[in-house]
Amino acid sequence: MTDGATDGPARFAAFVATLGRGPGRSRALTRAEARAAMAMVLAGQADPHQVGAFLMLLRYRGEDPEEIAGLVEAVREATGIARAGLRADLDWPSYGAGRTRGAPWFVLAALALARAGSRVLMHGSNSFSAGVSVASALAALGLPAAEGLNEAARHLDERRFGYLPLRRLSPAFDDLLELRHLFGLRSPVNTVSRLLDPGHAAAGVDGVFHPPYIDVHLGVAERMGRPRLLVVKGAGGEAERTPAKPGTAYLWDGVARREVMLPAVEVSQAADPARESADLLAAVWRGEAAPARPLATVHATIALALLALGRADTSDAADAQAAAVWRGRLR
Repeated sequence: MTDGATDGPARFAAFVATLGRGPGRSRALTRAEARAAMAMVLAGQADPHQVGAFLMLLRYRGEDPEEIAGLVEAVREATGIARAGLRADLDWPSYGAGRTRGAPWFVLAALALARAGSRVLMHGSNSFSAGVSVASALAALGLPAAEGLNEAARHLDERRFGYLPLRRLSPAFDDLLELRHLFGLRSPVNTVSRLLDPGHAAAGVDGVFHPPYIDVHLGVAERMGRPRLLVVKGAGGEAERTPAKPGTAYLWDGVARREVMLPAVEVSQAADPARESADLLAAVWRGEAAPARPLATVHATIALALLALGRADTSDAADAQAAAVWRGRLR
């Protein structure tokens, strides 16, 4: 009889060996293999030492869209996302790790879009950011985070916005993300988390810190049949546009990929508060404060989301609509 305590690690060893055999012999996992491996990890069937080796070998080899798609599918199945009935218009992952971030101004962009009628589901973890967390920003606005998928669905129905912390979605997967504290390095878990799409959204807006990951994100969206995904190199890896700098957004529209140029936006040189805080963010939302650079960031990020949603085809058209969306939040 096979010992159940050793059978899992023995089977998982094959995945580690496939990735780590050495030059000319190792290879990326197939989508099915990656799905099976992550399912075992989340079920506690792999030894912790194997999990560390597995994640670092995936990182060392370089992220492969087919492989990442399999990992995403496993997490979606294990967490119930695949069977959940959530329906969002816009998926908004927030897993940035900016060391110099202030307040998460993209939260105000998401809330303004929700006030304008879009169902926005944000999910994430800010464990590796030195700035104000999304949960803290929302608390300053009197908005609680969801405790799970069911409550996230209720928040979407009640106010067209929900925030689902990764810890509430899957403690086991969040533990994998937290291994960054031990590794001193990110792992593919960071990419997988951004691509979970708990709300089965019609569109997604996604930020990365390193440009090479853009192709991976779009490749996974293509393989998984997502309707739309827009990816941008954002501040701290967040889906947030830096208005004073020109950039490029990369869009998968369900059929093909294309690039959308993002010209620099003129920003007032008026002095901004020296310290960004959750209280300042709340004051900006209520119209009690109007710091120039944060407001420009909010406007530009609303425009980014409008491009993701397909409600504008060009940056100029999106920028023109963004101002109206922001003004409409107080009606």
